[in-house]
Amino acid sequence: MAWVNTSPLVKTYTLDEFWALPDPPDHSKLELIAGVLYMSPPPEYTHDNIVKRINRLLILELERLQNKGSVYAPRAAIWTSDRTYLEPDLFYLSAETETRLDPERRTTADLVIEVISPGSAIYDRNTKADTYAALGVKELWLADEVAETVEVRTLRGDRYDEGKVLAIGEQLTSSVIPGLNIAVANVFQD
Repeated sequence: MAWVNTSPLVKTYTLDEFWALPDPPDHSKLELIAGVLYMSPPPEYTHDNIVKRINRLLILELERLQNKGSVYAPRAAIWTSDRTYLEPDLFYLSAETETRLDPERRTTADLVIEVISPGSAIYDRNTKADTYAALGVKELWLADEVAETVEVRTLRGDRYDEGKVLAIGEQLTSSVIPGLNIAVANVFQD
């Protein structure tokens, strides 16, 4: 792609430069981590349906629990400096965390949810997960659309624990949303 350089040995970006980039011709998603530009293929139908289901299930659970936190959907961002900008598939901010953050600039989250597609698996499981840990995101869910599992990682110090992989037939719970209970099957099936 001649329209942009993605090698950090040749070019790193500031947030202003990142925002000035043209949209990728193939509609890939662009994110910036420590000035390095990352591209992932555009999501497909299965990915979008999983995001839709999790969003609906999470909002219903928050209402049931009378939780005043907020769920942010795709295109909402977490950005910390003039060199890091991430767009999780979904993220949750407790009311307490939200009051501490600048409303114009979310720098962390209590829970981030990424739907793992074959084209983004390595990036989401490693680079992006490590960045969320460095940003103090307390819990990370990695919903694997192929395996139909959800891996739940909890922040311990500055790293995530090994995580627990949950499959269809099991229940998702959360250390940051007490009382939350979602059937893994409902994440992958209507």
